[in-house]
Amino acid sequence: MNCRACGAPLSHNFVDLGFAPPSNAYLTAADLSRPEKYYPLRVKVCGRCWLVQTEDYAAADELFRADYAYFSSTSAGWLAHAARYAEKMVRTLPLTHDSLVIEVACNDGYLLKNFVAAQIPCLGIEPTAGTAEAAERLGIPVLREFFGEKLGKRLAADGKQADLIAGNNVYAHVPDINDFTRGLKAALKATGTVTLEFPHVMRLIEQAQFDTIYHEHFSYLSLFTAARIFAAAGLRIFDVEELPTHGGSLRLYGCHADDARAASAAVSALLAEEKRRGLQTLDPYGAFQARADRIKDDLLRFLIDQKRAGKTVAAYGAAAKGNTLLNYAGVKPDLLPFVCDAAAAKQGKFMPGSHIPILAPGALAERRPDFLLILPWNIAGEIKAKHAALGAQGTKFVTTVPTLEIA
Repeated sequence: MNCRACGAPLSHNFVDLGFAPPSNAYLTAADLSRPEKYYPLRVKVCGRCWLVQTEDYAAADELFRADYAYFSSTSAGWLAHAARYAEKMVRTLPLTHDSLVIEVACNDGYLLKNFVAAQIPCLGIEPTAGTAEAAERLGIPVLREFFGEKLGKRLAADGKQADLIAGNNVYAHVPDINDFTRGLKAALKATGTVTLEFPHVMRLIEQAQFDTIYHEHFSYLSLFTAARIFAAAGLRIFDVEELPTHGGSLRLYGCHADDARAASAAVSALLAEEKRRGLQTLDPYGAFQARADRIKDDLLRFLIDQKRAGKTVAAYGAAAKGNTLLNYAGVKPDLLPFVCDAAAAKQGKFMPGSHIPILAPGALAERRPDFLLILPWNIAGEIKAKHAALGAQGTKFVTTVPTLEIA
């Protein structure tokens, strides 16, 4: 395999998480008696452009199916984050009733509904049917397609170039990142702005966030690498923000290469920080496997110890990162009998690989587990607050990344 960004041969390993099914391929009861498809989950790092990337095995249409079960609106914190972003963009660009906002991977309309409320024309692009239908119910027009250069050029030919193109947690999900970026350029007005949010590989390494690695994430990006990919497509990053979301994300602000806007000091400062941390050397990547193994071993030891002590452990959040963690650790229902999740689309189904049943959150009050393992640790504060009554009754909350913590 060659690097999906620059084409250089890939010879450097980052982490090997064995074999796992796609992290969002939740199972029905009938599926439990059928074969389940597993793919290698191995990650390489390119020694030329430093893109961290999964090996190519699963096709995008196998990962993002019509019944894709991730709905962004499940998290109140993420909804608030989206609302703040929309308000900022309307005010600072500024956007008016004559503008057009396009969101690539608009999911269930969690973001674009803010622009609808502000009476700013918008268009969502979302290939998964269930989430697209939810967005359409909010009055958002949606194209049910995968985004790339071909669609970007078609939008331009149809007079639908955007003043703002937003892409939240999609840039890492595209198998052909160059084609996707050329699509952004094609669909962007001459003076338009692109914003992309994605987890920062610097934070992934810093916090040993190996559970954020799964097949749906094809790429793990630094600002340095993203800037190279933008430049190859005729775009330029003129500003960047570091965000706390998803364990540490970047929000890039991009424009056409010939746009008059000067690059902010934040861009050069973060590029210097990445270099200082060695992200353009092999050192931080080579030490990652051992850190992932320690987290996995600590979780298994904790679950086995509680089982032997007669204590009960449940989990909260049937998140993709939880599936990576549980499958790499080999956890099954004997150690973790059930997971609760607020998303109705996941309730009554089973976690891929581990086959742990997913229940509605009400099961926690009924069963009162001794420990609650929070799988989406990035919103642990929100989950603890929502289930404060459980904590008051004696349940202890557990997170695993970057170290096992019991509160």
